[in-house]
Amino acid sequence: MLAKKMETALVHQVYEEMYSFYLYLAMAEHSVVEGMPGLRHWMQNQALEELSHAVKFMNYIAGKGGKVELKALQAPPKSWKSAKIIFEEALKHEQHITSCINNLVDTALSLKDHATANFLNWFVAEQVEEEANAQAIIDMIKLTGSAPGGMFIVDRELAARPAALNPLNPTPAA
Repeated sequence: MLAKKMETALVHQVYEEMYSFYLYLAMAEHSVVEGMPGLRHWMQNQALEELSHAVKFMNYIAGKGGKVELKALQAPPKSWKSAKIIFEEALKHEQHITSCINNLVDTALSLKDHATANFLNWFVAEQVEEEANAQAIIDMIKLTGSAPGGMFIVDRELAARPAALNPLNPTPAA
């Protein structure tokens, strides 16, 4: 059974993960305007990954006897000035999520909730990867400078990201 303080904090993280899902979907849709199908593919897959994080939290809460009540999501921004700015904002957002996860770990440890602290360790490692991925793409974009076709090559790299599984139906269709 989860302590009420831990349950409340985990439920709030479901909101944070769902907002991440929503934000990355907005970034994916903006990439249509930019004519960057690779960016759209990358962001749609990132959105699905964030949805899978929300589902992991929801399943954990339910498995520990808690209950999730979903909250209304804040509307994400609708447009960005460039792909570089999209990834800079994605990095900033992932840093926010890292802070949220670290706070959850602190709460779990303060409550001596070792099971939840163990569950959260996966997310701690995941956030290292999330921040590194965003930074690597920012670095790649910076390398293009003003080279003609540079963003075309970046977009092609983004399109190579493996497709994410649907977290609500994780078994690939036969």
